[in-house]
Amino acid sequence: MGEFTFTVEKQCPICGESTRVVKTKSKLSVERTDEDLCVHYRGFNPYLYKIWFCEKCGFAADEKTFLGSIPVLHKRKIKEFLDKKKLGIEFVEVRQVPDAVAAFKLAIFFAEMTDQPLAKQAGMYLELAWIYRYSGEKEKEMEMLQKAAEFYDRSLMTERFPQNGMSDDMALYLVGAIYHRMNEVEKATQYISRLIGDQGLRDRDVRLYKKARDLWQTIREDKEDAK
Repeated sequence: MGEFTFTVEKQCPICGESTRVVKTKSKLSVERTDEDLCVHYRGFNPYLYKIWFCEKCGFAADEKTFLGSIPVLHKRKIKEFLDKKKLGIEFVEVRQVPDAVAAFKLAIFFAEMTDQPLAKQAGMYLELAWIYRYSGEKEKEMEMLQKAAEFYDRSLMTERFPQNGMSDDMALYLVGAIYHRMNEVEKATQYISRLIGDQGLRDRDVRLYKKARDLWQTIREDKEDAK
């Protein structure tokens, strides 16, 4: 198939049928990484393929959820919903932005329906923002960044970490980085200063401490320039 992707057959966790999904090859060359951890790859956007969906029933989720064990209650809820609806996402080997956006929105919908952790939903909104960033759709990117920040914030207040493979320090950093992307300087300052002011962060996660310190420096320079 493509230079960067290949198609495999997987069993849908909801309807049990076999469905085609597209996977990304692991050898991608990185150009740069934005402060909110969006990685820019040379000549390819793997975020387009982050969500898998079943071409038989219309269920959509990330690979981990798709292959993991979904609680029986959640399965039943999704199945009941899908039995009443015909979700028309067609399988395509080469995804364009609208295909990826449709898949992400479906995955977010099912994550909400089954009360998935807020941090997980935040991560999906953030990756959707990155898809819009790649395609230069600034307004839509900002809309999704706002959602991601709100969900991470709510997660930090109500959920126990680690969540979705990340620490609460990382979630705090991401909210600050997202607000920085949105030019919300005061809000970015609030979050990043909480990290910088945490004496234990350097011991817990020295890489994150350095990231936060660099971003703090950037925010200060931005403030100076704005004067």
